[in-house]
Amino acid sequence: MNDSAKKAVVLLSGGLDSATVLAIARQQGYACHALSFDYGQRHNAELQASRRLTQAMEVAEHKILRLDLGSIGGSALTDTAIAVPEQQADGIPVTYVPARNTVFLSLALGWAEVLGARDIFIGVNAVDYSGYPDCRPEFIQAFEKLANLATKAGVEGERFHIQAPLIKMSKAEIIRAGVELGVNYSLTISCYQVDEQGRACGKCDSCRLRAQGFAEAEVADPTSYRNTCQS
Repeated sequence: MNDSAKKAVVLLSGGLDSATVLAIARQQGYACHALSFDYGQRHNAELQASRRLTQAMEVAEHKILRLDLGSIGGSALTDTAIAVPEQQADGIPVTYVPARNTVFLSLALGWAEVLGARDIFIGVNAVDYSGYPDCRPEFIQAFEKLANLATKAGVEGERFHIQAPLIKMSKAEIIRAGVELGVNYSLTISCYQVDEQGRACGKCDSCRLRAQGFAEAEVADPTSYRNTCQS
């Protein structure tokens, strides 16, 4: 790793999108400081995936911060009393975690300021995703403005940039871009209800979008599913 390389904080969930963003940041010459969160999510296997990715892809540092968003609840991803939907529904789904990306970006911003990094990469996507309000371009633009108002570095003229390179890409386009950059998608997990063997359900919204993306990209899906036949 080149010590003189420009630094970036990359939010890394362990999923397909964040793995692609990490590859993009590396390709652009950043020394990547990966940041993951153990926030009480039911799909905790994604943290194992984030560790696999940082071992396979050269990063300067990887931190996993603990949060207890489960104590707030309000999402099928943090409250086991709320079932993960297996059918597409209208509106914002119950898998939306209240204020999650706002919290994640705030902590990434703090670490970036300490590191002297001025770029934060996040894998939000507004095309193929589920209508989450914190995955929209308007949110990213607003947070970047906040970052430059709320920090010592920003006030002193060292502007932060929130990089969301996937935000206008389809899932198939994301996969093709990642394949070109050498991303090993078999290391990633997207499922909201992975079993103890790390196998995906093939039914939740995230699984459906992932499988559709591989099919449209005409790339073999490396995902391990509970059943050989998805339903």
